[in-house]
Amino acid sequence: MTGPVLIFDLETVPDLEGARRLHDFDGLSDAEVADALFALRRIKTGSDFLAHALHRVVSIGVLYQGGDQLKLSAFGRDTEDEAELLHQFFDVIEKRTPTLVSWNGGGFDLPVLHYRALLQRVQAPRYWEQGSDDPAFRYNNYLNRFHWRHIDLMDVLAGYQMRASAGLDTIASLLGFPGKLGMDGSKVWPAWRDGDRERIHDYVEHDVLNTYLVYLRFERMRGGLNPESHARREAQLRTYLADSGQPHLEAFAAAWQSGSP
Repeated sequence: MTGPVLIFDLETVPDLEGARRLHDFDGLSDAEVADALFALRRIKTGSDFLAHALHRVVSIGVLYQGGDQLKLSAFGRDTEDEAELLHQFFDVIEKRTPTLVSWNGGGFDLPVLHYRALLQRVQAPRYWEQGSDDPAFRYNNYLNRFHWRHIDLMDVLAGYQMRASAGLDTIASLLGFPGKLGMDGSKVWPAWRDGDRERIHDYVEHDVLNTYLVYLRFERMRGGLNPESHARREAQLRTYLADSGQPHLEAFAAAWQSGSP
């Protein structure tokens, strides 16, 4: 485990403006537009899960690990401007070139970021680099599924077989980590609609923390961390959570302590 690492996760809501652009929804309230969008999707696919391009990003949870530095954030606490959230995320890549780590990032988070950055005119040259300007990216870049600048843990652990994939909550809970704490992705739109923004940002940070803990275990399994360095990383995180003074992080730490095998 060398170099900086950026664990990330998105929370999204329906793109109401985009839906109005695509469909004849004039005169409908935001809630009615969302309901109509979900209904159209159910007719087409049998599921409420919207097409990737119609997910508006409202929170990006990130945990940056660089040497002894550890920082957890939810881009979105200070602004609801989607373009600004995207700028903040891609700016970390531009300045730090971290290894990206996600759970199903290749299947959901990154495609959503691509569409939304395209819509919001956000530049991200470092992220899109494939070796034309930096030869180091020719055989190891963020875009290739089988490269290591982006580690989609769900994809890698399933051996790149979708029928073998599992949810983050399942794997985190199996390993003794907190998993979901009272909220899941289906509750994000109702929380946003009802103005409960902080709950969404707390939730995305919980998912990032679960992903980080699974990642540390993965690094130990593949030899990137030995048992001692793995224990040090976990201890560092426990101290970070204890010193945070934030109730949702203290709740995560308490759940972790009670669930650890």
